[in-house]
Order: sequence, then structure tokens, then C-alpha cells
Amino acid sequence: MEALNQFAPFILIFAVMYFFMIRPQMKKQKQEKKFAQELKKGDRVVTKSGLHGKVIELGTDGTCVIETMAGKLKFERSALSLELSQKLNAPVKDSK
Repeated sequence: MEALNQFAPFILIFAVMYFFMIRPQMKKQKQEKKFAQELKKGDRVVTKSGLHGKVIELGTDGTCVIETMAGKLKFERSALSLELSQKLNAPVKDSK
């Protein structure tokens, strides 16, 4: 019983770290993977570096071709940002 009391703070710290740090990060990774898998032609996307474009071709090797105003660029699907793409495609709220 005394040994359990000594390790209780460490167990508590690990549990807090899991629920506040590890679990949310794993959830975010799953969402980004799902986003990359569900891409389709015509989707408007933003890369993690901030480049805006429209998906015109999807490769089977985890790549996609994005059309920008400068031309066509080939990117890894993992380079596309879920958060920025969602903001780009979000409906515009009326500010009145």
C-alpha cells in the first residue's frame, strides 16, 4: 500500500498528460489523415506554407497536383493544411 502511495503522483501526472496532450494530438492526426484521404478533384485547399489552390489531379502515391494562379504544382497530400483549408471553405458570416 505504501508503494502505491509513492507512485500515485507519477500515475496522476501521466494521466493528466495523456488526456491534455497525447490524446488531442492523436485525434488531430487522425482528422488530418482522413482529410488527406477524402480529397477530391475541385477541392479548394491551402498548404501548410500558405499556398492557395484547387486540386486538379490526385496521385495514387500520396501526391496531388494543385492549380494556382502561377501554374500547376505537385504536392504531397500531407503538405495540405486541414485547418487552413476549412477556414477557406467556411461559409462567410454576415457582419451586420
